[in-house]
Amino acid sequence: MATTVKDRGPVPDGGNPGNGSKGSNSNGPDAMRRSVGVGAVVVIAASSTAATTSIGIGLGLMAGVVGLHLPAIMLLAFLPVLGIAAGYGRLNRVEPDAGSSYRWVGKALHPWLGFLTGWVNIVTTVVFMAYTTTVTGSAIIQLAGKAGLRSLPGVALDPDSSLQCTLIGMLVLLTATVVAVRGLDLAARLQKYLLVFEYAVLLAFCGYGLFAGDQPFSLSWYDPFEIPSAAALAQGMVLAVFCYWGFESVFSVGEEVHDPKDATRGGFLSLLLMLGLFLFAGTAFQRVLPIGELADNGATGLAYFAEKLADQPLAALPLVALTFSAAASLQAAVIPTARGTYAMGRDGTLGRVWTRLHPRYRTPATGTWLITGISLALAGLSLVIPTVTELISATVNAIGIVVALYYALVAIASAVRFRHLLREDLAEGLRAVVAPLLGAIVLLLVGGYLAWTFYDGTDHFELAADNGWFELTVPVLMIGSGLLAAAWSRWVRRSPYFTGTPDRAPDPTSDPSPTPTPTPTNPVAATDN
Repeated sequence: MATTVKDRGPVPDGGNPGNGSKGSNSNGPDAMRRSVGVGAVVVIAASSTAATTSIGIGLGLMAGVVGLHLPAIMLLAFLPVLGIAAGYGRLNRVEPDAGSSYRWVGKALHPWLGFLTGWVNIVTTVVFMAYTTTVTGSAIIQLAGKAGLRSLPGVALDPDSSLQCTLIGMLVLLTATVVAVRGLDLAARLQKYLLVFEYAVLLAFCGYGLFAGDQPFSLSWYDPFEIPSAAALAQGMVLAVFCYWGFESVFSVGEEVHDPKDATRGGFLSLLLMLGLFLFAGTAFQRVLPIGELADNGATGLAYFAEKLADQPLAALPLVALTFSAAASLQAAVIPTARGTYAMGRDGTLGRVWTRLHPRYRTPATGTWLITGISLALAGLSLVIPTVTELISATVNAIGIVVALYYALVAIASAVRFRHLLREDLAEGLRAVVAPLLGAIVLLLVGGYLAWTFYDGTDHFELAADNGWFELTVPVLMIGSGLLAAAWSRWVRRSPYFTGTPDRAPDPTSDPSPTPTPTPTNPVAATDN
């Protein structure tokens, strides 16, 4: 049911493996299909960031850290992420590639760092899918309770039970995977309708909450200098960056959009949309809920917020929106991850199995199913954490640190690769070099500080979500496993990605703007316009 893509080595600047004419729906027997435009890309990015899920379960977590400063921390975190996005956009302009950050960091900095970026991107997304599986199940059980179904024969349904929520969420993940295998166009169409419903419900309830809430409004909510401590600022920043995480998924489909620039436009549009939603919702939540109630409700925050504003059955609508958001984010997560493993398999850094495309839909079907299987297995292992709220807290902190690291690596890669623009075009240099570099510095500082507080905050290891050593162990394992996998790829697989074999021939249809440069022997040495 699948074909194997020929290994063509690393992609040069402006090159795009296997591409036919720009905008065609078929790029040859070994390439994925160009099937989506900027609208679908925005939908994919918005589904990946999963604003409704982040608002529904993330605002309560952040409130427990930064207090009544949710709008401030969301605005503060947006600034470095915007700088990172500028780097992503410029890199995608000269080299659209399914591997995106993995290819760009490997070329501009070092193949080992590139592989590590690709690896942790995959691992963090798999971990995200595992916990979102549980979140989806929790939302479904909450919905069932609102409808009067609170038990099954011999089992009382509990929306905070990891076991029950995970089993139900697994079924949703399998369904989402089937749609993802069918292709980006179908996935984007489905997600578009889900997003319209989610945002309509979210805007309606938050808009009403701004006027109906009885908590006094204060401009101090937007003042980051009133956040209680440096530790609270660091953890709040990591949690907020996690909420924006996912906008870069659009760059992994650069080989499947009609014009690679659509991916860049979609990424920026989705980020601006997320900022507006987070500021709006954060203000509305604080108008309706006292800080204690907001922080105490965790995974059920959106449902609690809705019940404060409306009676049933209207109060159930935000829960429906949360369910849709979680399900869409599962599908949106597996799509870029499968493209990342496809690119790594194409370069020989992962096994050939990841390069198999579906003969009809031209999607990396085998990789999509493998990622789903790994996520299901990890969701099963996560059952050692008994409650959904604790699982979310542990997972988000761990992923946030790693996301800060690989965002920073991509930003540094952009700064290194386009440093000559500071001499040639100052405006472009500010966008492609200075802004990404500033964003990288901020994220490295807050991620490093948070890691230190986890290490310094306890003197023993315990398998518990509030144990600092346990929370630090998860990102250490993600990074350590990446280094071991890189060593295997370098010395056992002998991947050309590490050994510097010649690049693929450039495709002149991919982007006419860059100035052609000679192909270097070592891909790390390449420079671009």
